[in-house]
Amino acid sequence: MQHRQHLLIPLFLFWAAFAVAQSSTNVLVTDLTRIKQVGGIQAAPNGQQALYTLTTIEPQPDQPLEYEYRTHIYLLNRQSGEVKALTRGAESARQAVWSPDGKQIAFARTVKGKSQVFVMPLDGGEAYQLTTLAYGAGNPVFSPDGKRVLFSSSATFADLLADTLLNPGRKGPLWSVEKPGISAAEVLPKKDGPKPNPDGSLAEIRAYLAKDVDDKKAKVINRLNFQGESTTEPMMSFQHLYVIDVREGATPKPITRGFASYQAATWLPNGQSVLAVTDRDPAQHPDREVDNAIVAIPADATTPGTVTYLLSEAGKSFGAPTPSPNGLKLAYMAGNSRGVGFPGLALADLNGTIVSNAKTIDFDRAAGNLVWANVPAGAPVGSRASRSSKQTTSAEWVLYFTANADGGIPLYRLNTRTNTIDRLTTPESGVTNFDVNGSEIIFAKTEVADPSALYVASLDATAPKKLLAPNADWLAGKVLSYPKKGVYRNSAGQSVEYWIMKPARFVEGKTYPLVLNMHGGPTAMWGPGEQSMWHELQYLCAQGYGVVYANPRGSGGYGQAFQRANYRDWGTGPAEDVLAAATAAAREPWVDTSRQVITGGSYAGYLTAWIVGHDNRFKAAFAQRGVYDLTTFMGEGNAWALVPNYFGLPWEAGAKAILDANSPYSFVQNIKTPLLIKHGENDLRTGIIQSEMMYKSLKILGRPVEYVRMPGATHELSRSGNVRQRIDRLLRIYEFFERFVGNTNGQVK
Repeated sequence: MQHRQHLLIPLFLFWAAFAVAQSSTNVLVTDLTRIKQVGGIQAAPNGQQALYTLTTIEPQPDQPLEYEYRTHIYLLNRQSGEVKALTRGAESARQAVWSPDGKQIAFARTVKGKSQVFVMPLDGGEAYQLTTLAYGAGNPVFSPDGKRVLFSSSATFADLLADTLLNPGRKGPLWSVEKPGISAAEVLPKKDGPKPNPDGSLAEIRAYLAKDVDDKKAKVINRLNFQGESTTEPMMSFQHLYVIDVREGATPKPITRGFASYQAATWLPNGQSVLAVTDRDPAQHPDREVDNAIVAIPADATTPGTVTYLLSEAGKSFGAPTPSPNGLKLAYMAGNSRGVGFPGLALADLNGTIVSNAKTIDFDRAAGNLVWANVPAGAPVGSRASRSSKQTTSAEWVLYFTANADGGIPLYRLNTRTNTIDRLTTPESGVTNFDVNGSEIIFAKTEVADPSALYVASLDATAPKKLLAPNADWLAGKVLSYPKKGVYRNSAGQSVEYWIMKPARFVEGKTYPLVLNMHGGPTAMWGPGEQSMWHELQYLCAQGYGVVYANPRGSGGYGQAFQRANYRDWGTGPAEDVLAAATAAAREPWVDTSRQVITGGSYAGYLTAWIVGHDNRFKAAFAQRGVYDLTTFMGEGNAWALVPNYFGLPWEAGAKAILDANSPYSFVQNIKTPLLIKHGENDLRTGIIQSEMMYKSLKILGRPVEYVRMPGATHELSRSGNVRQRIDRLLRIYEFFERFVGNTNGQVK
């Protein structure tokens, strides 16, 4: 009898293991459509509630295989944990903000193709449309007394020429319209102008040509930055600011005027003025002015157009003005307008609209999402390691923010008394959105175990508690791959971080193919806390591939010196770093070194082509929406400023040789690796001719190459583009690699 019991134990363990195996599933390509993203977090003034948004991907019932993105606003009761949907339906809602008394919210949603501002009472009343502006309206912010809403609206150049509120007297801009042979006065509309006549006078011919432009039969381009993300933009747009009383039927009134744009607008705590970011020199053409200034604008709409410059300096750009709620401090970003690098976090004293004692904080990362919070007396505000000696004796204002760092997006806190910064969360996860109330932080986080969830934690981010896990249902039973971190010391003496992921259903004794997957930018950063690659990496591992990715020199998240380390060196140095990571991964006993493949998009499309033109270890490569000839890129992409910032302009002494030496196209004849090239047809960030030059040349050379054009797709295809095309892209990566490394869940070693 005892002997039989010994036999039952192994049998029980076998069947238990078998049941677990049967219930577990791989990450599927269509799981992309099931990921829900938490964002838009806004803590209520009373600290008992919070708003957040949830972005989902929904099938379109009338179009099989097609999907649409939807974002809706939810209300969380912190005491009961109850969640209530405030908006619903096919039309998304976004940019929700609280009124100061917490009794209503404002948000934006699209009506007849234009964004408009709505107000929703939270006592049971229906939301009503606050704005009906012809130009649209968005980015609402309640005034400190809750009686008005500040919002922004975008008007075209033609709109401004005819708008007597935004352009009194219907005057032209201070800067040249850069239309050769035509004065500024000649572009102004005339009440009784000539009628279009192709056989008439010169004035009538000009009217006829202008009508062709209006009827979209021609695009006349005179501006420098005429390329948008998906189409050319011959006509500039200008973002203006308005205030409106919070009541149905109220009339919005502009507080800015003219041919300038105003971004990142926020109220000063006194409610008398608004802070915003605009071009430093209003007489400079907006396409040529690269310096930004922080300005104060009176909120009294009876005197629109008055602007006071608070922070302005030649060669510098200032942004993200964030006044403390007590009106005594101003946090902002400041940095050089040109060149390689990122703006630094800065702090100044504030007295009304007077700024003094401005200083840059010692923090070698790119800060963002600045949020002030009042820390109660007795709360720790210093280093977590020594918090007992740094408790507040009275309430004080501290600044919370996030920054890309070391493969994640940690949350930080600045003590404004000492100007010291503490990192509150680790780089193994990413804080994608957050807000702070009187006693806690509410934040959205991404990590390997869950692409997006809502948490709450103490003011120093200890004892986090998960409040909402919108992906928990479909994640249940999924086999995930967890990355292992490594560090490589490159030839420049820099530490380069990389991560290796095993196949999801790894079996000891079998070998697997390896994908070197690279990030773009070149200033992007990947890691366990980076959200955009969560599904792609897990999908590749689920298909039986190992994955290695790295943050080579030039990546963000490691400081100014590291980010500038690829200056005039986009190829050789970064290639050394990512190939070192691939070499380290190939030493793993489960990697089949004869089955290595490589891929990347944007700058990493560039790097893919560069590497296969210099290294033959990879059996196949997939270059996505890349840049391959840097001189051509000057004219083809709206990101053309990367060329002068990193290499110089082609006609400058010595620059052309550097551009050619750094262009993968210069080495096209060396590419023998089977290559799949992909580009979106409407991608104007890098430009489709980049891919077509590379494809056509390889085809002429008789090399194994295939080219995929994605109709209607922009540069954002892999992140926020058409969902069906995003799925297509992932399947093409897998299918193309399978042609050359043919994986069937691993081969016996």
